[in-house]
Amino acid sequence: MKFGLIGEGLGHNYSKVLHGLLADYRYDLLPMPPEAVPGFMQARELDGFNVTIPYKQTVIPFLAEMSDIAREIGSVNTVIKRADGTLYGDNTDAYGFRKLCEAIRMDCAGRKVLVLGSGGTSRTACCVVRRMGGTPVVISRHGENNYDNLHLHKNAAYLINTTPVGMYPNVNAAPVDLAAFPTLSGVVDVIYNPMRTRLVQQAEELGIPATGGLRMLVYQAVRASEQFTGRDISPEAATEAEAALRASSLNLVLVGMPGCGKTTVGDELARLLGRETIDIDAEIVRESGKSIPEIFAKDGEAAFRELEARIIARYSKETGRILLTGGGAVLRQENRQNLKQNGFVVHLTRNIGLLAMDGRPLSKDRATLETLWQQRQPLYQACADRVIPNETTPLQCAEKIQEEWNETLRA
Repeated sequence: MKFGLIGEGLGHNYSKVLHGLLADYRYDLLPMPPEAVPGFMQARELDGFNVTIPYKQTVIPFLAEMSDIAREIGSVNTVIKRADGTLYGDNTDAYGFRKLCEAIRMDCAGRKVLVLGSGGTSRTACCVVRRMGGTPVVISRHGENNYDNLHLHKNAAYLINTTPVGMYPNVNAAPVDLAAFPTLSGVVDVIYNPMRTRLVQQAEELGIPATGGLRMLVYQAVRASEQFTGRDISPEAATEAEAALRASSLNLVLVGMPGCGKTTVGDELARLLGRETIDIDAEIVRESGKSIPEIFAKDGEAAFRELEARIIARYSKETGRILLTGGGAVLRQENRQNLKQNGFVVHLTRNIGLLAMDGRPLSKDRATLETLWQQRQPLYQACADRVIPNETTPLQCAEKIQEEWNETLRA
């Protein structure tokens, strides 16, 4: 059985990996220009295939039949060749989006739901919201409901972002300020790169349940794979596939006071997880050609923090590593945001009296460390997904972090 994905510009696409995790069949990425699509559809050489931008409407005239939801949305992302050779179209994006809603326990029955954007994903979101009993209100740049009259919708119960604002590489952008919507019960952002957009991060800071789009990506593939094979994928297999994709899309980040053991624990984590470690302080030394005490003495702390921020921004956009930060990395909001965008952040704690002090310009004495702790503890807390005490051996501490990491991947 042969399957695949058609679209334009498929260079960075998770579909092949996902289908490899879900089932045992050949699945190829098939980028093609618009003029090649009719010939491909008429040849019918594959047993089934997925469709991405910009061909989700292009394929419709070649289909003998469509599912109700694909017809309602006006978009097809999954095509199956039936026994008689005819083609059947479905929209499994809707199933994946419903899973996003379930992730934040979204109950939109009888409530207003703002949907940012008016493209294909917006149509999918609106369809699902209506089927859940909600009232979707589409916000576009030039429509009746637009970004200039958002104040008319400050009573919205949920907000869904289907625009590309905040997507890699423009990770510092957000489509709206959530503070303008005091009654929000949840936020869904279909973007999955980065894992936590600025919009999702602001929702978390405000205590609003929020999710990025990775689960939608996984579960549209789950439903498509079931359509291809005619066999159900177990919840356990779907969870494991999501966990594997989530793991590859995340960094594991250690923050904490100077001398709390981030490097030694990080080395143990690298052995346990088979991941490369990036020591931010070591990268600062390599890039500047100076030791950290020299940078502080010759250039000052402000110059050090600028270099630290640039290096954190660089490595935070990448994934699959263990990032070891300096004790003051959390002082800047931009650093906290960057570390969290693709990071599972662990605050490593240790008794002040046990903190190592050698080679650390700001660790002058225990009294100074106590003052630093009082200043930084709220920032560590704001940044961290988990707090893990480093009170045993480095290996035992690393094993505890690994346990929390694995639990989070499968949540």
